[in-house]
Amino acid sequence: MTKSVLLALGAALFGTTALAAAEITIGTQNMSSYVDPGRDHSNVGSQNYVNAFDPLIQKDYTQAGAIFSPGLATEWEQTSPTTMEVTLREGVKFHDGSEMTAEDVVFSFHRIIDELTPEYKSIKTQFFGNFAKVEALDTYKVLFTTHKPEPLFEILLNAQQGYIVPKNYIMGLTGDPAVAEIADFEAFALKPVGTGPYQITAFQPGENLTYARFDDYYGDKAPLDGFEMRRIAEMATRLTALANGEVEIITNVPPDQLATIESTPNLRVEGAVTPLFHVVIFNAMNPKLADSRIRRALSLAIDRDLLNEALWLGEAVVPSSHTYAQFGELYMPELDTFEYDPEKAKALLAEAGYDGSPIRFDTDAVYYTNGLLAAQAIKEMWATVGVNMELNVTNEWGDLANLETRNWSNPMYFADPAGSYGTMWAPGGARIGNTWQPNAAYEGMWDRFRYSTDVAERKAAYAEIMAYVKEEAPVLPLYQPYESYGVSTKVEWKPLPGHIPYVLDFRAGSIAVTE
Repeated sequence: MTKSVLLALGAALFGTTALAAAEITIGTQNMSSYVDPGRDHSNVGSQNYVNAFDPLIQKDYTQAGAIFSPGLATEWEQTSPTTMEVTLREGVKFHDGSEMTAEDVVFSFHRIIDELTPEYKSIKTQFFGNFAKVEALDTYKVLFTTHKPEPLFEILLNAQQGYIVPKNYIMGLTGDPAVAEIADFEAFALKPVGTGPYQITAFQPGENLTYARFDDYYGDKAPLDGFEMRRIAEMATRLTALANGEVEIITNVPPDQLATIESTPNLRVEGAVTPLFHVVIFNAMNPKLADSRIRRALSLAIDRDLLNEALWLGEAVVPSSHTYAQFGELYMPELDTFEYDPEKAKALLAEAGYDGSPIRFDTDAVYYTNGLLAAQAIKEMWATVGVNMELNVTNEWGDLANLETRNWSNPMYFADPAGSYGTMWAPGGARIGNTWQPNAAYEGMWDRFRYSTDVAERKAAYAEIMAYVKEEAPVLPLYQPYESYGVSTKVEWKPLPGHIPYVLDFRAGSIAVTE
């Protein structure tokens, strides 16, 4: 007997709209310790949100470009360079049964704008720093006002960090239900509620996350009865679970395991170049790396094309600059911000008076696909220019004061340089003041880029920023990894190009299951 799980857009993808019951299990390499779309901007967390929460403005995720459509908002109009009026969909239900109104939208954004927790303060800086206030005009109408002209209104109202959450539910979780308290947000992160096609029914932090279809969803019905995301940290164990039928999808499959999956009956590989850079960051605040010539030398010594061939079978994308094709008109591959030149690296080290002191490189053993292998290869590359790397394998991330170098990632959180480069390296970004302090002119460069509504002006300003980054060398994007998934042949699913990295989208039209 065959069961097909298809709906709506699935007609285009899979050729039918017949519905049937199905549940699947996903073996993930990592699992979050909390679930709150408004405080999270991690690679691991991005797996969790799209199925249980909704943005005001949706987009077509089957395409890399930004083609927007109604979500929780049915209409929106930018009434001035600094204001956007949004009309909400009526009758939308949260998973606790309450109706979504303008109050929930105001609350969802103001918890971030008002910095009600340290995590929200970080999100505000990186995403919504230009948002001055959000007001309810009536039950189903909201006005957004920004400090400066906002060229990214639609993009930001689609971002995960702007997904809408229930005000009364959250404020009633602990303490005084009339006051939003930090304890409320901590409780919400363990028992989250959204408006999406699936509701979260069980969550064991760091271990598993279980979803069930939400029958009161306003849109197309969820195609699965439910699914579980289960952390299986070791690749060999994930692969065994997939082969044994314990799970239907596994994440973070390195290239050296692809042939094993492809040669196993009833299994296949799906994959895509991910809109995320694996990067090396250099701590310019550390005395060892305070001289930009040493940072530039370490960057110039890394043969990224060789890393791609050796680790990714040539399937990754090595960038010439900090840019993605998804940026559309702001995609600027013509810039030559990053390059490989070991002879120039040796000359810079000599010019800087590098004394041969070991430089520590931190890496987690498993967090990034091929992360440890890349670090080991970079150690050899640095050795060829006379730098001794002290490779430190650790799962600790926090001690930035003593950081020298390490691998990191820089995802594309939304399709604009502000949504990738900017989240880490703009004034107030995650790394500014922690690992790098640009000069006083840098803020002017950024303002010209970020708040101009003229594309040509934005491109010129971004080129100026990249020229400065070339000299300062706070970061080196290694490549966009080609991330692969092992998939049971009874499941029709693949990552969609319009999503941010690592999203597991099981909405209508994105997945089909046969038995």
